[in-house]
Amino acid sequence: MWARYDSEVVSRELAVVASHGCTVTRCFCYWPDFMPEPEVLDEQVMGRFIAFLDLHSEHGLRTIPTFIVGHMSGENWDPSWRNGRDLYRDVWLVSQQAWFVAEVARRTAGHPAIAAWLLSNEMPIYGRNGDEQAVTAWARLLVQALRSAGATQPVSTGDGAWGIEATGNDNGFSLRRLAPLVDFIGPHTYPSSDDAVRQMLAAAFACELSGSFGKPVVLEEFGLSSDMVSGENAAHYYRQVLHSSLLAGARGWLAWNNCDFDNLADQDPYRHHPFEMHFGITDHAGRPKPQALELARFAALVTELSQRGWQRSGNEVALVVPEHFEHTEPSWSHVPRADIRPNLFQSYIAAREADLPLALVRERDLLSAPGAAAPPARLYLMPCAKFMMAPGAQLVVRFARAGATVYTSYFAGSGRDQIGPWLPWLDQAFGVAHHLRYGVPDTVAADEVTVELVRNLGQLTAGTKLSFPVAGEGPGRAYLPVEPAGAEVLAVDDGGRPALLRHRAGQGWMVLCTYPLEHMAASRPAANPEPTWQLYSALADEAGVNRRLRVDDPRVVLGPITVGGNEAFLALNISPDEVDAKIISPTTSVYPPSSPGPGAVDVLHLEPYEAAMLYSI
Repeated sequence: MWARYDSEVVSRELAVVASHGCTVTRCFCYWPDFMPEPEVLDEQVMGRFIAFLDLHSEHGLRTIPTFIVGHMSGENWDPSWRNGRDLYRDVWLVSQQAWFVAEVARRTAGHPAIAAWLLSNEMPIYGRNGDEQAVTAWARLLVQALRSAGATQPVSTGDGAWGIEATGNDNGFSLRRLAPLVDFIGPHTYPSSDDAVRQMLAAAFACELSGSFGKPVVLEEFGLSSDMVSGENAAHYYRQVLHSSLLAGARGWLAWNNCDFDNLADQDPYRHHPFEMHFGITDHAGRPKPQALELARFAALVTELSQRGWQRSGNEVALVVPEHFEHTEPSWSHVPRADIRPNLFQSYIAAREADLPLALVRERDLLSAPGAAAPPARLYLMPCAKFMMAPGAQLVVRFARAGATVYTSYFAGSGRDQIGPWLPWLDQAFGVAHHLRYGVPDTVAADEVTVELVRNLGQLTAGTKLSFPVAGEGPGRAYLPVEPAGAEVLAVDDGGRPALLRHRAGQGWMVLCTYPLEHMAASRPAANPEPTWQLYSALADEAGVNRRLRVDDPRVVLGPITVGGNEAFLALNISPDEVDAKIISPTTSVYPPSSPGPGAVDVLHLEPYEAAMLYSI
């Protein structure tokens, strides 16, 4: 772009972007062009960059420059003078990066078109994985260089939020370590899945995992190639990602990317990654694709919410992220950590399907929070909790004694090392006597397990049966053989064995499921919706969770939002079906904005993958 800059082309493209409700772009300071030699900026390129900023102002747009590029669309691009030096540890090369950041900022930080800055584009692909100390020092030095040059706008790293706290993979880019240095966190997400619901909610879950560190979350990259999806399904995907990530707390959205590149078929990386030519929200002639129309609709909603002031609300249900997910040690296998994220994700889906006011909380933060003895949530979900630190196990029991409900499902792990739970005091906490055998899991041979309620639980009455297909490999499909030793049995399996038990702990309850429901669902294609949402919904009722509005159909997820100090709800049909969902509202009457007047609705009609706002009367 910078080597053969065409201001007329750029201006036309920016006009299309602005006409579809977008307010900001992200641009890339392609390192080989901007910095042809050490401590040298190409003056022609810099002039074009400033002209590019001026065009943004003309079109009422702002932009987020990205410095170390680096990596782009399937290929890494070195300046000729790098000579294989380490991007994080080589002092001279880090100083060159800092010089580049400072010099660009020195010339442009005062420009009104600059909205924010990004240090890199997916640096873990370009610089490869680094160690946490070196990566954190690299980021600190570049941020300091930016600030020293007079840049006051927000800054983030541009790494994709692919570090251990969000993925379980330790690539050196620790969100916990980087959060104090940056002003927002920006996940990049391009998922693939064997389950349509998991596919639609993957970006939202990435935002949830990135939102634990006290900084706003911007969905910094998402999108798709039109070579891989029809126009109709591209629109569905955009709509689902945008609205579900809003419910997950995102405060900004950047779609990849503005236009198709059909005329660059002979140029790398499009020559060898041809699908990368067609990620645009417009085609190569600038005509809007269905994705652009979805962005325009969503922009109108965000504008409305922003004018009135809005924030995500509701945190009475806590999905606990175990410390082992973001903890590394020499003897720790990657296999157990690889189980944690999909199990958590499946639990997140079930909680969303039950319309629970959900927040992710991390075991480490619970332990370090002041006044940790008081439960900040009414219901704690610990799905497939093979792993728990000993102080964490003690803490959740204290939460229960103070009035909370703590739910745990058994999981032996999917690997062959140390099969069985790492939960200390399992018998005492849950009022059971287990009959585990050392190293030999109690594998479920059947293809399905039916659980029957023997006591009323929330809206589930005694005699209700829930059927769960069994999936997983080896120990991952094992159950926990127990008998009550103080606990009451709430449900039994096909063989009459306890499947769900509840044990009184002070003013609250410890609830144990003897089957790895979340792991079985996570291990199965096309699993969702599945009945775990009904169990979560019943537990929320028993725990006294305040769901001011919910629906009776798991194909529709509902989340609370505070808009202008008033209560509102975002409803999202996560299915390809036309759905009429009954509204269950003990304390709140709502109406959709499409209705002719504010009259309460009892049934919410949604077209396939449709989103709708509901406002309180």
